Amino acid sequence: MKTKAFRLFIALLVIQTFLFAQSEGMVFIKGSRYIPLYGRDSTVVEVKDFEIDVYPITNAEYENFVKKYPKWQKSKVIKLFADTSYLSNWKNDLELKASEKPNSPITYISWFAAKDYCECQGKRLPTVDEWEYVAMADETTKDARKKPSYNKQILAWYEAPRFNENTIGEHQKNAWDVHDLHGLVWEWTLDFNSVLITGESRKDVDKDSNLFCGSAAVNATDLMNYAAFMRYAIRGSLKAKYSMKNLGFRCAKDINLK
Repeated sequence: MKTKAFRLFIALLVIQTFLFAQSEGMVFIKGSRYIPLYGRDSTVVEVKDFEIDVYPITNAEYENFVKKYPKWQKSKVIKLFADTSYLSNWKNDLELKASEKPNSPITYISWFAAKDYCECQGKRLPTVDEWEYVAMADETTKDARKKPSYNKQILAWYEAPRFNENTIGEHQKNAWDVHDLHGLVWEWTLDFNSVLITGESRKDVDKDSNLFCGSAAVNATDLMNYAAFMRYAIRGSLKAKYSMKNLGFRCAKDINLK
């Protein structure tokens, strides 16, 4: 009896330590091996344990960031790192336009800016595989890709206009306790431009070009493949300096084992 009580005490102590160690505003994701749906030729991918933000980064959070790091203000950003659309929904370097909501996801943001934001928080952008791994969960199941209802819901979100004016947290959290991976805005990933490379390099134009037209959907023979194809296609069409109305980001973090 004493042995069982001692084991229970140790287990509770470990759980308590983990909960206190979890980064604020992030959730722990237990890694595993899985097969992405589209663009990886059914290759098994291993995702290690990591943390990810519960919500996308908001306008208010990015506003605080540019105040601390002026080089990312819209009038001061180096053009190599952001196109002319960068923060185009801002009134000036430090203020949003009146039409924008502080608790809406930050958009009109380049990959360079998103990457630096995360790194300044001691974090990083999630990889494509990490993002897809977390996003395949519905409200109750961590891999809901075989559920017709789950895939129909995602496709309905994708077919509807994606609005950056909506606020975070309006969609129900998934089984990992993560919000807004679907249905709010697209999100940058660390390796966004590595997914649709079909030749030895991006110079393989003839092969890559087919991925962005209707014929590319031939392999997307069911709902879950087609939904994944849409995500991979949008990522593959981006350049790191692009800034779009419906493209935001969230951060991830490695688990430091001591």
